[in-house]
Amino acid sequence: MDEVAYDKRRLRQWLDGRAGGFSRRDLMRLTAAAGVAGALLDATPAAADAAADGPIVKPLPPELLKVFGTNAETRWAALADVGYHVPVDRFFVRNHTSTPIVDGAAWHLEVFGAGLRGDPATFTLRQLKSLPSVTRSVTVECAGNGRSYFTSQQGQTVSGTAWGLGAVGVARWRGVRLSTVLRLAGLSSRAVDVQASGLDPNFVTGGVDLGPVRRPLPVRKALDDVILAYEMNGSPLPADHGAPVRLIVPSWIGIANIKWVGRIEVSDAPLFSPWNTQFYRFFGPEFPTDGQPFDRQSVKSAFELDPGAVLTAGRATRLTGRSWSASGRIKHVEVSTDGGARWRRARPVGPSIDDAWQRWELDWRPAAGEHVLLARATDVHGNTQPDVARFNTLGYLFDAVVKVPVSAA
Repeated sequence: MDEVAYDKRRLRQWLDGRAGGFSRRDLMRLTAAAGVAGALLDATPAAADAAADGPIVKPLPPELLKVFGTNAETRWAALADVGYHVPVDRFFVRNHTSTPIVDGAAWHLEVFGAGLRGDPATFTLRQLKSLPSVTRSVTVECAGNGRSYFTSQQGQTVSGTAWGLGAVGVARWRGVRLSTVLRLAGLSSRAVDVQASGLDPNFVTGGVDLGPVRRPLPVRKALDDVILAYEMNGSPLPADHGAPVRLIVPSWIGIANIKWVGRIEVSDAPLFSPWNTQFYRFFGPEFPTDGQPFDRQSVKSAFELDPGAVLTAGRATRLTGRSWSASGRIKHVEVSTDGGARWRRARPVGPSIDDAWQRWELDWRPAAGEHVLLARATDVHGNTQPDVARFNTLGYLFDAVVKVPVSAA
């Protein structure tokens, strides 16, 4: 269930030619056509039924969301006073292509592969909903969350969507355990990997059709805590967030949480896709040519206000924010209102839930002028946000303390 160990093992198997799926020949074609880093930027949907006029279905009011083409990030100021879970209208959207509209009444899930004891099994949405359900509060976070700060704060050039800190959200997900479905499908003791594929348009880059978005999980993780979710915050899953059914994979990076799941392969041999060996790896001067696997997301903190916010000088102000770590609960959060010269402990607000986040607040009376706010979290395992994030060319896992300029007048 350790993503790092699993990812390293799969990389070795792929390099040795022992993993199925996307081949090294495919990689060479991709690299020749667009380059490894450029491939992530030059992406277009293959022919498929469009969901709407644009790649995202739900309204995208600028006061709630900042749009990046096929993606939209949450504005942190829009989370003030909304409670623990992020409402659907302001929950971030990460699409590789575009949101499909899938008819839940006609939808079915196919589970197949050599890791089953017999023939493929199919499940309708009604059948899934008839099975015992679980409900959990879980963070979903894009691996590139915070990417823009490599450039704006550290002066480094990276590729990919220029997320601020808004490519993250906590929701209350309800669904059936993946383990329940796999066992009903006839899971064999030979099973090694489990790979879900989405029903969104194929991902095409550099002239190479990489097929549907997919990413394998080790069978141990699949049987542990993964959910096939069909509800979000007490309502049916919305289209942009994976309707009718998506994966929720607690503590693993966002790409593991496949949306619009239509097929699940259960293999008796290692599986590989571009999304676990070529993309979502560290590349750069410090890393090997084939890239270095990285673990789950890191520790982060965000204020519930927009950078550049103007506050009232001399008036008591309550700063609020949220901190989270994929490694466990948040132990404490420190806040500086003077660019890091002095730090104070923030007051926790409500619970800190495993696989979710901690809300916090701090009272401050700003003097007139310019200020730089900082928030630094430490989790229960002692992981603390650094001053500088480790550089990688694709801008993953930015975890440094973010400088938030504000003014008071």
